[in-house]
Amino acid sequence: MNYNNLLIFSVIFASLQISISQPPPPPPPPPASDLCNGVYLSYTFNSGQRLPPKTQNPSQQPYKFQSTATILNNGLEDLKSWKLFVGFQHDELLVSASNAVLADGTSLPAQVGNGSGAVFAGFPATDLKTAVETAGDLAQMQVQISLVGTQFGVGFPDVPMPSNISLVNDGFLCEKPVLQGKSQMSACCLKDAKFKTVIVADKFLPRQSGDLTIDYDVLRSYDTEYYAQVKIANHNPLGRLDGWKLSWDWMRDEFIYTMKGAYPSVVDSTDCIYGRQGAYYKELDFSNVLSCEKRPTIVDLPLTMANDSNLGLIPFCCRNGTILSPFMDPSKSVSVFQLQVKKMPPDLNRTQLFPPQNWKINGTLNPDYECGPPIRVSPSEFPDPSGLPSKTAVASWQVVCNITQQKGSSPRCCVSFSAFYNDSVVPCKTCACGCPRNPSQTCSASADALLLPSDALLVPFDNRTAKALSWAEIKHRPVPKPLPCADNCGVSINWHVYTDYRNGWSARITLFNWGETSFADWFAAVQFGKAAAGFEQMYSFNGSALPSNDSTIFMQGLPDFNYLVAEQNAGDPKRDPPVPGKQQSVISFTKKKYS
Repeated sequence: MNYNNLLIFSVIFASLQISISQPPPPPPPPPASDLCNGVYLSYTFNSGQRLPPKTQNPSQQPYKFQSTATILNNGLEDLKSWKLFVGFQHDELLVSASNAVLADGTSLPAQVGNGSGAVFAGFPATDLKTAVETAGDLAQMQVQISLVGTQFGVGFPDVPMPSNISLVNDGFLCEKPVLQGKSQMSACCLKDAKFKTVIVADKFLPRQSGDLTIDYDVLRSYDTEYYAQVKIANHNPLGRLDGWKLSWDWMRDEFIYTMKGAYPSVVDSTDCIYGRQGAYYKELDFSNVLSCEKRPTIVDLPLTMANDSNLGLIPFCCRNGTILSPFMDPSKSVSVFQLQVKKMPPDLNRTQLFPPQNWKINGTLNPDYECGPPIRVSPSEFPDPSGLPSKTAVASWQVVCNITQQKGSSPRCCVSFSAFYNDSVVPCKTCACGCPRNPSQTCSASADALLLPSDALLVPFDNRTAKALSWAEIKHRPVPKPLPCADNCGVSINWHVYTDYRNGWSARITLFNWGETSFADWFAAVQFGKAAAGFEQMYSFNGSALPSNDSTIFMQGLPDFNYLVAEQNAGDPKRDPPVPGKQQSVISFTKKKYS
């Protein structure tokens, strides 16, 4: 062996010894999702760009953002009807979201960065399966939501991340989100060991309770259409709807062909004729189609249509939009209608059923409702009048709505106060039910309402000015300039302390209807503190304490006196002011000693 060969061999041998003696490099750390044995959440900011116009104030500069929210079920139980909270905090306007809808029923685009964030619910897929039952198929275990929108004030190199992400489903506890770099956030949510899960034999979620529930039941299903029934049920003893209007979004290009028990507020097939529906249903006579709107508004039918063979004959239908308190009349606390829905490709299969989303319901003089997404529940059962076993729906969904105070909304009625020991009436507050955004210069939206003589309550606000000014002069009270604006309420209530004696006291309550709509089967309620225990009698109304809340007195009209009529013109309109609809009663109390 010559010297050169020996040198080469020595170098190779030395290199081999070094490579054998060095430990192998450590494996890369597992993904953060692998460390979560529950539901893994992440939010990733993908990109953004400045949008016109260019503003002088950096906090008002709009920017486009594109992000991805991910939910991955690493647990051992299916995640039913998932809900994800994202704490948007930069005045975000959400324009689009794939595989999800806003859980409060708001249609996109929507403001979500007002401090309360947004809750997303799954659509069209609402459930996430486990790795065990799918052999790790991410398509069934995971959902990714592509978010596109506009945010304000956060430009490069800063990143508009949310304040928090969490799972809203009951029975989960989520850890504080962790930032990975500047553009990704993740959290792990585990089952709460203390939470008691309701077991349902058919694997559907149990039905929920709320102020108002809506059942969407598919009664019959075919390849290209299905027949559904909608049931609106009021469960709040102090809730009611007058002239209800129900709206939703079709998400799969469906359209309404026929209806019974209710009707669209606008009958129009134009969107179908010029859309995908017209191209697919070439032989269909669209002149008979009721609604092709993506977001139809449904209204109730009048009482006269209840027995109509074409549009009526549906139990609990056709009540002119009135849904009463269940405490007042359980049989009138429900409204039902049916509709025939035409489907579109690719859903041409009798098992491909998707309920509409983004439900909203309101009335003419009623509280605001916030409705959640439709939740798949066990199929509804309908008793057979012949005595045979009940019929079962093909599929059922439940929408739960609760009374809420929406931001910027105003009350619908107001209360004035008076007493036997004072000859002045404290009227409803200025703009109690809202004022125009730009009130005229002839009235002040911030000035306190003027005290009134008692007879001024009987005339509309526009006819009170002379009485109010004269009363202020008599009582030597200052008068603001300009004068305060009206309360702008369609209904007002006056509470007058009528008498006070050793063993009891009484009050007089008067209801005024200043609007153009009469109210059949009216009711009112007064909430007290300890005084409710002394409730004795109402003389012109039917009054009783609520079983669920004995501090609240529920009152309604006696038979033949349950109609609060609308405002009407006086006998001589040129001389006399309009006359409000009015109902009045005295209510008496005993004075009890309370511990």
